[in-house]
Amino acid sequence: MMFVPVTSILVDDQDKALAFYTDVLGFVKKTDIPAGDAKWLTVVSPDSPDGVELLLEPDGNPGIQIDGKPAGQVYKKTLYDAGIPFTMLGSTDLEKDCARMKELGVEFTQEPTKTDFGAQAVFDDTCGNLIILVQQD
Repeated sequence: MMFVPVTSILVDDQDKALAFYTDVLGFVKKTDIPAGDAKWLTVVSPDSPDGVELLLEPDGNPGIQIDGKPAGQVYKKTLYDAGIPFTMLGSTDLEKDCARMKELGVEFTQEPTKTDFGAQAVFDDTCGNLIILVQQD
């Protein structure tokens, strides 16, 4: 049986990302292992410590380039400039989570909006990404 053990999000600074994803979003650090100039750094939901891990992956791999720039950075900027979220996170109470995040200074590019499946909002993760936060009915 297949499953998703880890999914990644490209970040411009792993330490800054860890602070945002833990202190602001409420994830907890699960793995922090040196890996060359970076780390294998993952966070998980505190409600599901053995669930899917979110890898805070550096976007600056110099071995993969587009027009002389790291491909991860080019990809992220292209999505960001187009207003397209990099990934989706879930919430059981979107209004409450958005209000708490706003109090912590998170900038939203889309306020909580009702959808056919529930509700959604889009925020800037301070690491070069837009993230869509959804609550499904």
